[in-house]
Amino acid sequence: MLSRTAALLLPAFGRLRITADPAPGTAPDTATTTIAAPGSAAPAPTVAPGSIVAANHTSLSDPVVVLAALHRLGARPVVLATAGLWRIPLLGTLLRHEGHIAVHRGTARAAESLDAAAEALAAGRVVLIYGEGRLPRRRDSGELPPGPFRSGLARLAHATGAPVVPLGQAGSRRLTSGGTAKQLAGLATAPVRRPGLHVHLGAPLHLPADTAEATARAHQAVTAAWAAASRHAAAHRTAAGHTAAGHGPEATRP
Repeated sequence: MLSRTAALLLPAFGRLRITADPAPGTAPDTATTTIAAPGSAAPAPTVAPGSIVAANHTSLSDPVVVLAALHRLGARPVVLATAGLWRIPLLGTLLRHEGHIAVHRGTARAAESLDAAAEALAAGRVVLIYGEGRLPRRRDSGELPPGPFRSGLARLAHATGAPVVPLGQAGSRRLTSGGTAKQLAGLATAPVRRPGLHVHLGAPLHLPADTAEATARAHQAVTAAWAAASRHAAAHRTAAGHTAAGHGPEATRP
């Protein structure tokens, strides 16, 4: 339900576009990305059952962006999220009902989340995890590359053998960032501004057994996906700006 709700609500707040690295075996002279946008004739990338999706974390709204993108691609992930969300009325009930996984960081129960995630993967579910485990400290709407990853992602991948799909997202900080007042203002004005939101999926990878090396590889892959998402988002904003200024084909239509 959360994925479907995110997919239904997000178009009112922003314009989501999705790209992906080419599938393995794609000819070198083909396009480097696959577009999955409303009305696009291009094939959409897929996320295989039993995969771990590792995403960068930039704002309180980016889980909605990521869930909406994965919903469009046919994936309904189990999300690992901070246990504090389960104390929020209604949201906590939905999280429990849908089998999402609470992460009790800094407690003796912290390892329970990885056990639950391994069970979900064994059952063929897609698991969404944020390798950074926290939001950046930056308060303006600017983008930052992913911060250091915790070891949980690498340990989960090693324990299960599941492939890791790097996911980079850019633009959600234009929905919510900064202090409480600024975030509320961002949400209130988003339906008018409808900022561009971009999600990019990297090629699935299998991480090595060494935890430190696996963590570094995962961080590198998610950073590359985030960089691709940022480039696409910037290009789309530039194109939209040219159109609004009367330089694009839309501006010349009667």
